[in-house]
Amino acid sequence: MLRSFLYVPGDDLVKLTKALTRGSDALIVDLEDGVALDKKDFARSVVSEFLQGKEDSWPSIWVRLNPGALLPLDLTAIPTAAPDGFVLAKTESASDIDNLVSGLGNQKPIMALVESGLGVTNLLEIVNHASVEFLQIGEADLAADLAVTPDSHSTQFTYVRQQAVVVCAASKSNAPIAPVSTNFKDLDLFRETTQSLSDMGYFGRACIHPAQIEVVNAVFTPTLEQIEKAKDTMSRFEAAVANGSGVCVDADGRLVDEAIIRSARKILANQR
Repeated sequence: MLRSFLYVPGDDLVKLTKALTRGSDALIVDLEDGVALDKKDFARSVVSEFLQGKEDSWPSIWVRLNPGALLPLDLTAIPTAAPDGFVLAKTESASDIDNLVSGLGNQKPIMALVESGLGVTNLLEIVNHASVEFLQIGEADLAADLAVTPDSHSTQFTYVRQQAVVVCAASKSNAPIAPVSTNFKDLDLFRETTQSLSDMGYFGRACIHPAQIEVVNAVFTPTLEQIEKAKDTMSRFEAAVANGSGVCVDADGRLVDEAIIRSARKILANQR
């Protein structure tokens, strides 16, 4: 699973090239808000050149596309077969995904970036779309749309964050990708909020600065202690099942059933 997604402006080939070595699991090459309107055409040419040099050793490459009238211009200007997936900015409904899929002409996974109140009300239909692999909430735009002023922990978005986790679980899809933090200098706060989002049910986080990558990768990588504990719990449970029981006791003396084992399986699946 991808843990870290680094946004990189699409109008700067130097930054794009450097970003390949920053340690992020994925890059989100930005053609949308990270690029001024009068530089969109230039950014498309830079991204096209960048994608044409794509190598197997690169991190996963996703391209954030403009919504609405600018979307067809993006799709005709870049080699759409090259990226590993696409991020659709300001997704508000499943029909927005349909428009992207029809314009692509190929089957590529989509990250739906929901940034408005309307999009939030349609989260389940968006996540249920067959082409949507990831969900991300764009809280900066959402704050503007809702006239919200977030505090340092963005507690005003707790409801939306929990709703995103619930709809992803309901649709049996990947856990949502945690939103960016524009405060890239306070890494202690960033680690705290990333851990909180992990505890809430998120897996992975978008980053706007390379300094954030190491924190995200660390939070979403199980520790050796967690892995060994999960293995031990799984072993105890499997022995109990073999003896005709559906429960066991873990090393800490706590009761373990299938629900606890599901969490252990997730830890082992995400080990590095």
